[in-house]
Formats: sequence, structure tokens, C-alpha cells
Amino acid sequence: MSFLFRGALAVPALALAALLAAGSASASPCTPGGSTEPGALSPEIPASLDAVITEIRRASPDIRAAGLEARALSAEADQAGRRLNPSVSVELENFSGNGALSGFDRTESTFAVEQTFRLGNKRVLSERAARARAALGTAECSVILREAEREAALAYADLVAAIETAALATEAAELATELAETVAKRVDAGAAAPPELSRAQADAASLRAEAAFAAGEVETRAYALASLWGAAEPVFGLPTAFEIAPSLAAGEPGSHPRLAAAEAAVRAREAELARARAEAIPDVTLSGGFRRFEETGDSAFVAGISVPLPIFDRGGDAARATSLRGEAAAVSARAVDARLRAEQLAATASVRASNSRLSILTDEALPEAEAAYAAALQGYAIGRFDLTTTLQARAVLIETRRAVIAARRDARVADLILRSLIGAAPFDGDTQ
Repeated sequence: MSFLFRGALAVPALALAALLAAGSASASPCTPGGSTEPGALSPEIPASLDAVITEIRRASPDIRAAGLEARALSAEADQAGRRLNPSVSVELENFSGNGALSGFDRTESTFAVEQTFRLGNKRVLSERAARARAALGTAECSVILREAEREAALAYADLVAAIETAALATEAAELATELAETVAKRVDAGAAAPPELSRAQADAASLRAEAAFAAGEVETRAYALASLWGAAEPVFGLPTAFEIAPSLAAGEPGSHPRLAAAEAAVRAREAELARARAEAIPDVTLSGGFRRFEETGDSAFVAGISVPLPIFDRGGDAARATSLRGEAAAVSARAVDARLRAEQLAATASVRASNSRLSILTDEALPEAEAAYAAALQGYAIGRFDLTTTLQARAVLIETRRAVIAARRDARVADLILRSLIGAAPFDGDTQ
């Protein structure tokens, strides 16, 4: 392993890491040029959420692939704006035939240049449609980026919760060892029966086993986090702190890339519809050159024009299909907007409920459990309480602390989800 277990975290209260310090906006990996951010993770430095988000933006295979596709669409848009190439033709007639037409004495050679002109502003409309598709590709890449960032943030929250759980398991094992020592003293003094010592030692061993398993869970979570940016091993220091940012209020969902992608899809369909309608106007092909008559040595200019006759196909069906897809894109955009608002309201409610739960556990349940165990331990030491009462009090304390860790993790997750929906740090593209 390339990281070390750092011990308990200092977490005073609710919600998410404080990641709102000033930072400069970084280049998006979905735009031409991509992200130029250097890696921010190091085995010697505890990983922060900002560093994890930066690594996702820099190295995630899914984001890199989506960014390359966006750049490919931009290249296709450049190609769509090019004019059609002219054609050069050489035509030989009346050679290697029979009788007087044998050989090349009566050959007629025609050299011509042909150019097709796209009428109806097709070239501009084609480029516009391709640019709209490129913009859609960039927006879809941003959707993948936001989802990858959110997945990484939630995995980071799970890692922090695993570290806190491991620290709690270690503390529980230490409490059990201390209790076993107290029981041993009472047995030596003849104030407790020997089976009580065996029971206390078995309980301590069980909790040491849980602590070992919890430490392994930390490694598992670290590997899961590193895999999100394509790393085989978690080459970073484990987090040692998870500072708290102010709680967020719901904002407008306009900053979410899913809505931007839906709107880009509508614009792309509109541009494609304009191009499809222009297909009803036939293109014109002009040709010009000269012809040489070998028999007389004379030559003459030749010119031609060709226009397809829109008798069987006027492009109406393709335009109608594009129009229908445009209506579907508009319906989808309205649905995405409504869905984002609903998700935002639900996330706000989840933040409120999670914070309320955590507040009750930390302000009421945990102090009572701590006081109950302290009293039970002291009472057992002087013979006022039996071992069962003490073990039960300690079990309640451990379970309450475990509930606090779970509630704190849920509050962080709820806050992260809300931030991802409204484009707040660390999902606003800024890095520290």
C-alpha cells in the first residue's frame, strides 16, 4: 500500500468539506485544449476533496474519451465549412476503332474542370449544424464530467466515513481492553468471578477483530476511489480532516450541464432542420474546358451545366423527420428542467433532514451515551453495577458513535448532491 492510516478525523459538525477558498478557474477537459491542471495528489500529503476532483478532471478515462469526441466533432464542423473541391476530367473519343477510326488520328480530346455550387446557403447551414452538434458534444462531455466529479466526491465521503469508522473501532477495542483490565483487578481482589474476566477478554478480542476489518475497509474504499481516475493503486495520503462548509440553499438549476446539454440538443435539431429544408434547393454543377480534334488540329472551348430535377425526391421526408426530432428534443429539455428542479428540492429537503438528524445525535444522544458509560464503568469498578450493565452501556455508546458517523456521512453526501445540482464548489470548475 502507498498510504498510511492517519487515525481519527477532526470533524466538528455537519455537511461538506470547506472548499470555497479562492482559486482560479481551470480549463475544462471538454473544451479544445483540454485541462492543463497538474496532478494534486501525493503519497506524502493527505488527499483533499479538491485534489480528488482535480485528478478526476485530469485523468478520468471516461472524461478524456468524451473530451476527445467533442474535439472530433469540432474538427467535423471545420470540415463541414469547406467548399467542395473542383473536378478535373479528361475524355478521349473516337480512337482505336475500326477503319478510319483506327489509331488516334481522329481522336477528340476533351479537358474540362467541373465545379458544383451548393445553392440555398447549404455550406453555411451545414457548418452551422455541425457547430451545433459540436456544442452538443461539448455539453454532453460536461454532463459526463459533472457525474464523474459527483461520483468521486461521494466516494471520497465514503472513504472519510470508513476512516472515521476505523478510528471508532480502534477506540472501542481500547475501551474493551481497559474494561478487561478493570475486571482483572476485581477478580484478583476477589470482588468478581473469573468467568467475568474471560467474558471481558473475549469481548475485547472481538472488538479488535472488528477494528482490523474496519482498517481493511479503508483500503477497499481507497482503491475504489483511485479506480475512478484509472489508477491501479491509491497513491495518495489518507484524509486527516474534513472541514465543514456553510449549508447551501437551493438555487436555479441553469448551471447544471444536463440542462445545458438539453438546450444544446434543441439548437442542434433547429440547425439540422434548416439544413434539411435547404436540401430541397438543387445544386448546380458548371463545367468548362476545351476540346482538341486531332484530325484537323483544331480546338474549341466547351461548357456545360447540370441541375438535378427534384421530381421524385425533394427532401421533404428528411425535413419532416428532423422536425419531429426537434420537437422531441424540446420535450426532453422541458422534462430535464422540471426533473432538475425536483431533484434540487429533494436534495434540499435531504440536507435539512440529514442535518437535523446529525444535530440530535451529536447534541443529545451522544452526550447521554457517554455519560451512561462513564457512570457504568465507575459503578462497576466500585462494585455498584455488574459487568452486563457495563457492557451494555459501552455497546450503546459505540452504536451511538457509529450512528453519528453514518449521519455525518449522510449529511455530507446530501450536501454534495445539492452542490452538484446547482454548480457550487467543488463542482463549479474552480480548483484551489
